[in-house]
Amino acid sequence: MANTRQAAKRARQAEKHRQHNASMRSMMRTYIKATVTAIASNDLEAAKSAYETAVPVIDRMASKGLIHKNKAARHKSRLNAHIKKMATAAA
Repeated sequence: MANTRQAAKRARQAEKHRQHNASMRSMMRTYIKATVTAIASNDLEAAKSAYETAVPVIDRMASKGLIHKNKAARHKSRLNAHIKKMATAAA
């Protein structure tokens, strides 16, 4: 428990920020999951579309410091690799 008004306010702010960050992280994971699901269903157009909508969200989370920039790059790279693999298999 906070002993000062200042510490109590910081605790309130920290909880508010934690909940916001959890919401943003969940949103990002939802977009990633939508892309993975489209890839798993072997629907190239849906996968490309889902990837195009997921990339800006992933980048935004990295720029805000919610995830590390290398983690964002890793997610995008792996998703894109799966999509390219699907495209070459379809051709």
